[in-house]
Amino acid sequence: MTLATMQPRTSDTGSNRSHPTVRDAMEATGPQVCDDMTVEVALAVMAGARAGHLLVSDEHGLCTGLVTRAGLTAIRDSAAYTDRARLRDVLGGHGPVTSPLTAVAEAERAMRHRRLDLLPVVDEEGSAVGVLDLAR
Repeated sequence: MTLATMQPRTSDTGSNRSHPTVRDAMEATGPQVCDDMTVEVALAVMAGARAGHLLVSDEHGLCTGLVTRAGLTAIRDSAAYTDRARLRDVLGGHGPVTSPLTAVAEAERAMRHRRLDLLPVVDEEGSAVGVLDLAR
């Protein structure tokens, strides 16, 4: 199991754009964990980090999605839950992500359509660089 704290990469290329991009609106990723972590351990990591979400990556460090405390609690409280359930099992493959270069308005439309409050932001290699929070 891997826990890593990531910081967004900064770039000064965004100052002459007419439309703000996700890079302008994203926040630091917060805790990032590997997808082999169990749901129960992920909830404990969230509690310890006082975080409402975790970014999940695969064994190669590529972002595969994001889990929230509410989502994991609902899974843990379901009748089908076992203590062997791993994050990769509950994510069901790669989740939705966006690029730092995507226009904010486009990302917000996609988030509203999918009913997402948070969206991982990944670089061209697939590594997490931030999180777009619709509520902010």
